[in-house]
Amino acid sequence: MGLFDRLKNRLTRTREALSDGVSALFHGGRQMDAALLSDLEELLYNADLGSVATEVVEELARQHKRGEVRDEAEVRAALREALLARLPKEWGEISLEREMTVILVVGVNGSGKTTSIAKLAHRMSQSGKRLLVGACDTFRAAAAEQLEIWAERSGVEIVRKEEGADPAAVAYEAMETAEVLGYEVVILDTAGRLHTQTNLMSELEKIQRVVSKKIEGAPHEIWLVIDGTNGQNAIQQARLFTETVQVTGLIVTKLDGTARGGALFGIERELGIPVRYIGTGESQELLEVFEPEAFVDAILSSG
Repeated sequence: MGLFDRLKNRLTRTREALSDGVSALFHGGRQMDAALLSDLEELLYNADLGSVATEVVEELARQHKRGEVRDEAEVRAALREALLARLPKEWGEISLEREMTVILVVGVNGSGKTTSIAKLAHRMSQSGKRLLVGACDTFRAAAAEQLEIWAERSGVEIVRKEEGADPAAVAYEAMETAEVLGYEVVILDTAGRLHTQTNLMSELEKIQRVVSKKIEGAPHEIWLVIDGTNGQNAIQQARLFTETVQVTGLIVTKLDGTARGGALFGIERELGIPVRYIGTGESQELLEVFEPEAFVDAILSSG
């Protein structure tokens, strides 16, 4: 099964909101007019596109005025182009050609961060990379335990310390271990930080300093995990992280359980950070490389 088919099957609720919604607008032979465009804008808002909804409908209105968009098929085609134009040109997996690539993963508790790290570790180890995970979330014993269980399933090594240990010390030990044993990828989990907890944000900066002293240019990637079910609310949360660290990529989780997958367009518009992966379920395999065309085609496909 290809990526399009997998996404079509997993993003059912967003597809129903968008694709089935478009079909319903034209039900009974309804003609394209200002009222239909207004209903389309409401439909896009309900799929959580935010201000992108207005932009897209204004574009379609101009095309309709020029006689380019008249029926359902033409609306779907125009909508596809408009949505694709608003997704990142840079996306998907990064190159892992360095001798060692260090990835720092951040995000609030409940976003699916630890699960996403486990899926990343599984994915990268399956591609033949020697990979080490550093469990720097020492505030929640459950986080390190969960990560250790996932790591064992994937045959991935993990560095962890007792609850309450200095997270930067865990990061340092992970870097030392990776250097000595020749690991190619190091993924560092961090505590689920709330933006109000200044001390935790300071801890995040400390981890970065420790890592960069050990390996020049590290961390090479800082990925922010966002809960897709939070929709537009995730944008403000993400902004607060980008004020503290230089986020280089996004992982958007739980898109299988929400009709708000349209938030991806607003997230990209507001943050301008490439989406690397999307989470579409609980099992290890359900972390998909984000490919804009497959994503848009899946949520606009009929049937």
